[in-house]
Amino acid sequence: MIKHRGFPGRLPGTDFQFTIRRANPRGATPLTRRERYRDRKAVDKRADAVFLAALWEHFGDQPFERGNLDAGRLSWLFGREVVPADDSFDPESYEALLQIDENAARAAFPEVFEE
Repeated sequence: MIKHRGFPGRLPGTDFQFTIRRANPRGATPLTRRERYRDRKAVDKRADAVFLAALWEHFGDQPFERGNLDAGRLSWLFGREVVPADDSFDPESYEALLQIDENAARAAFPEVFEE
C-alpha cells in the first residue's frame, strides 16, 4: 500500500479521517458510491470539500493510486467527482487507480476551484 506523503490525515478539529495508517491484512475496504442527501450536516459537506481540495492539490487531473486514502471518505466522492481511471478497476484494491472528474468536481464543489 502506497502512503501519500504530505496528504492531510484528517479534517482539523474533527474526527473525519482522510488517510489510514496501515493496510488491513484481510484486504482493502471496498469503495462504494454513498448517496449524499441534501440534509447532510455542514461539517460533512466541508469534510468532502476539504478532502477533494487535498486530492486536487496532490494529484490534479492525473490518475492516482488509492493507497492509504480512507475508503469511507473516498466513497462520499466515488462515482461522481472521483472515478476509476481504467477499466480494470478493483474496488477492493489498495493499488486501484482513481482520477478526479474535473467537470463533476467543479460543478459539485465550485469553492474548491475558486482562485
